[in-house]
Amino acid sequence: MNRRSLSSWTSRRSRRGRVRCAAAAAVAVCALAATAVAPHAAADAPPASHAAELPEHALVGYLHTSFANGSGYTRLADVPDSWDIIDLAFGEPTSVTSGDIRFSLCPPAECPGVESEAEFKAAVKAKQQAGKKVLISIGGQNGQVRLTTPQARDAFVDSVSSIIDTYGLDGLDIDFEGHSLSLDDGDTDFENPTTPVIVHLISALRTLKERYGDDFTLTMAPETFFVQLGHQYYGSGPWGGQDPRAGAYLPVIHALRDDLTLLHVQDYNSGPIMGLDGQYHTMGGADFHVAMTDMLLTGFPVAGDPDKVFPALRPEQVAIGMPATPQAGNGHVPPAEVEKALDCLTKGSACGPYTPHGTWPALRGLMAWSVNWDRYGGDEFAGTFDRYFG
Repeated sequence: MNRRSLSSWTSRRSRRGRVRCAAAAAVAVCALAATAVAPHAAADAPPASHAAELPEHALVGYLHTSFANGSGYTRLADVPDSWDIIDLAFGEPTSVTSGDIRFSLCPPAECPGVESEAEFKAAVKAKQQAGKKVLISIGGQNGQVRLTTPQARDAFVDSVSSIIDTYGLDGLDIDFEGHSLSLDDGDTDFENPTTPVIVHLISALRTLKERYGDDFTLTMAPETFFVQLGHQYYGSGPWGGQDPRAGAYLPVIHALRDDLTLLHVQDYNSGPIMGLDGQYHTMGGADFHVAMTDMLLTGFPVAGDPDKVFPALRPEQVAIGMPATPQAGNGHVPPAEVEKALDCLTKGSACGPYTPHGTWPALRGLMAWSVNWDRYGGDEFAGTFDRYFG
């Protein structure tokens, strides 16, 4: 999630580096990536866990809490009731590798009308009494977090716990972007990762879950680059030369799947992604959301290897991430396209060129970047959710 200006994934690839492979490697990997996925793969989804209770269908939104931008500042108490999970954006580290996460309200000079600490804490309680979840989101565009050492891991656990305890929050959202997660050369098995920043993050999240128990809400908001792109490319690849961040969230999601409340991949600011049909899908319409979500609910071969399949998530664990307005991010779709995507995935109707491998009425809902941008746009995104799910 970018704070101020959101450029397309395609234009940002010069910053993150293009996914590269030698010609022979590219042919082999891309051929494997087109491997067909059997429709029954969704049956391999894990059993229900004791995830924090949510409404049957939930609306998730990020609240610009520690900064301002063109969308304007919204006090927590003024967040409309439509939003079921409110992610406070953002907690950020004192340095990239410290693991020490800090969070503070936006300075009054930057955010006129910002509430006091006491008012903010009271608003957290009021939202919770109304049945909402309030989480601290870690990362964002500027918050690079690399837990390279056990000391950084422990600092992460302690500092995040302090934020949760100070404000009485319900849990944690992981929004690691940029260079926060990458895979070391030779780390090719998503089920048994060896890269320290991956291993330490998994350990830290498990510790937090154990510390707070079954009511702890854990969500993640990776970009497509770190999840669905893993169908084609995983890390630097068997021959090296690929972007080591490709698919780097997969071992984290997989390891935490029994503790994960909700995964809402950012289906925006993305380049073309190959779906399970072997075709590339581009953002901007219902078809992209259907193809990307189907991959999560069906499972997919990692790096095209039919022997290394990322298993399906339960539909209750999945929401679709979208920009609330055209200003919020590239890939915005109008309400009619949002409804078409939901119809296709939950009812099997109104599907476009892409045919999903199942129908999932229990799909949890939608995520938006952001509450602020939706208010700026007249609450259209929340209104679409409310009309659709009643």
